[in-house]
Amino acid sequence: MTLLPFASLFIGGLLLSAAAPNEPQSVTVTVTSLVSKTAAVRLYFYNTREGFLKSGKWAFSKSVKPGGKSEFTLPVELPRGEWAVAITQDLNNNDKIDKNFLGIPTEPYAFSNNIRPTVAAPGFDECKFMVDGPGKVVSIVLKD
Repeated sequence: MTLLPFASLFIGGLLLSAAAPNEPQSVTVTVTSLVSKTAAVRLYFYNTREGFLKSGKWAFSKSVKPGGKSEFTLPVELPRGEWAVAITQDLNNNDKIDKNFLGIPTEPYAFSNNIRPTVAAPGFDECKFMVDGPGKVVSIVLKD
């Protein structure tokens, strides 16, 4: 008879531990070297290779006003898995990333892992980081 409560407790514990991988994890994104201390910074979070850097294909985005500072920290909750972040700073507040005639951004931008593309936009695999538990910190330096 004492086996039944133990078995229930054991099975319940297994079910709880099986649910944990799907729970969002705390991630802190730190962005430094902002070009403007007032212009909005937009962060685009991607979790698929196919949608990376494609307009509207991000998992979600956040906009941050720097509030007179040259850096900020943004806490987010992300499900476990591979993620990548692209950042732009909208210096003229027109809600888009301005580009020159060659398609190269003329406003500051950056990617997770501080990837600095030279010829073409980076791929998801270059910018990805793994969320596999709470407390992950992603530090990004904005490029002007």
